[in-house]
Amino acid sequence: MKNLRTSKIILTIIVIFLFSCGAQESKDGGRRTDNIAYDVSDEAEHTSKVKVDNKTVVEKEEANQNPNPIPDVAPTDSDTLIEPTPDKIYENEFLNASEKPISTFSIDVDNASYTNIRSYLTSYNQLPPQNIVRIEEMINYFDYDYENPTGQHPFSFNTEIAECPWNKENKLIHIGIQGKKLDYNDIKPSNFVLLLDVSGSMGSENKLPLLKKSFEKLLDELNQNDRIAIVVYAGSAGLVLPSTPASEKKKIKRALNKLSSGGSTAGGQGIILAYKIAKENFIENGNNRVILATDGDFNVGQSSNKELVELIETKRDDGIFLTILGFGMGNYQDGKMEQISNAGNGNYFYIDNIKEADKVFVKEMRANMFTIAKDVKIQIEFNPLYVKEYRLIGYENRMLAKEDFDDDKKDAGELGAGHTVTAIYEIVTANENNNNNKSNTTFVDNDIMKLKFRYKPPKEEKSILIEHQVINKSTDFEKSSNNFKFSAAVAGFGMLLKGSQYSGSANYDMILDIAKISKGVDVNGYRAEFIKMVETAKSLNK
Repeated sequence: MKNLRTSKIILTIIVIFLFSCGAQESKDGGRRTDNIAYDVSDEAEHTSKVKVDNKTVVEKEEANQNPNPIPDVAPTDSDTLIEPTPDKIYENEFLNASEKPISTFSIDVDNASYTNIRSYLTSYNQLPPQNIVRIEEMINYFDYDYENPTGQHPFSFNTEIAECPWNKENKLIHIGIQGKKLDYNDIKPSNFVLLLDVSGSMGSENKLPLLKKSFEKLLDELNQNDRIAIVVYAGSAGLVLPSTPASEKKKIKRALNKLSSGGSTAGGQGIILAYKIAKENFIENGNNRVILATDGDFNVGQSSNKELVELIETKRDDGIFLTILGFGMGNYQDGKMEQISNAGNGNYFYIDNIKEADKVFVKEMRANMFTIAKDVKIQIEFNPLYVKEYRLIGYENRMLAKEDFDDDKKDAGELGAGHTVTAIYEIVTANENNNNNKSNTTFVDNDIMKLKFRYKPPKEEKSILIEHQVINKSTDFEKSSNNFKFSAAVAGFGMLLKGSQYSGSANYDMILDIAKISKGVDVNGYRAEFIKMVETAKSLNK
């Protein structure tokens, strides 16, 4: 009996050990990712060679393997929705124009906040958390009908003043900047390094499978002079595909479709390797860019916001630009990716469905992937004779000190070919008979403000200054342009979602009315989609 009991105990221990091993394998996605280096070969259509601990292993694949189908919207049942936790964003306040007449900020053409908000509303039927609402990214999701540049600089400036719809006693100043479009007869070749997160957290359909389909769209837009390399990272980083001519589409797509998820996330190692590959294949006078695609769940090595920002800052002087693409929900780290993109001559998008991938990689690919100006800063000086107080709507994470404007060492935002940038100020008008208003001698009669604009050409480190005077000429809101009205509707919607103390009389019905009358020509349906989002938010807010 004693021997029998001993045998049972031993058997129980063995079963528990085997079960724990199986659970760990499942947790890691069934695949070891430590010390991985990938090599894609043309020798066999359905095999891949993977070096694990310096030993080559051949993995068999099913013939004609197809990726998982891509949903039009993020699934609602395969992810647990968890609120992102970026730092709290405190709204810009009204400032006294006599005491602080100068407002300085970096441009922002990112639009990840808008698509993240859309995903909450349309895929999950939830109001978004207030701390992911960045109003400037909502406004700049849309193109506006601004005049194209005609002078020596690759920008045009469009300003408009009209009454504020949510506070009739105040006015809005709309500032629009149009970047020059590319000359399609003289497009410089691109050196892209795709840095792809293949960790275990990327397993759901709206992450890695959607990522693969998105990059296939980018590949179809490139020409034979462009090159693509693929770096992946999980427990450690590896080179999947050396820099390869984009004309070899079959080889590149095969490398993409062989990727699977598993393991922890060593994002810092991947960034280092991706920039190394980009530098080794650097194209002089070309378009050199790392494209990082991830859910942002970095948890191995350099993984804190501070560490990753510092790492990216050391790389931005190499003439290599950065694009960050966010995927998925659940453990999605919105705040982390916004900070990284801000630090690295970068832009940031959130891909919530295949239609958004089409917008980023097809319809607006040239604007998103080709930089025409870097370190772009705007400085506004208000005339206290006409402006008592002012408030910049949004751009809280992009505010700069007055001295930063003339400091060429201070990093700022990048502008892509054909991009538009829009900013809106709400102002309290001054009583012209008030003798306490201090006029600045730099203003010409009837100037309400002076707009200063600094930028650097992509290959240069010395900035160029442009100055533009704005006269004090306003109109009724109803007579303002569709550009003015629609951007005001988006700004008002953002304030409602944030629970802003400055939203005044704004409500969802007001926003809907303004958006509908200013929808204008809506070729791609983006403005119609915005209207549906407002209607959804209205119903959820009851």
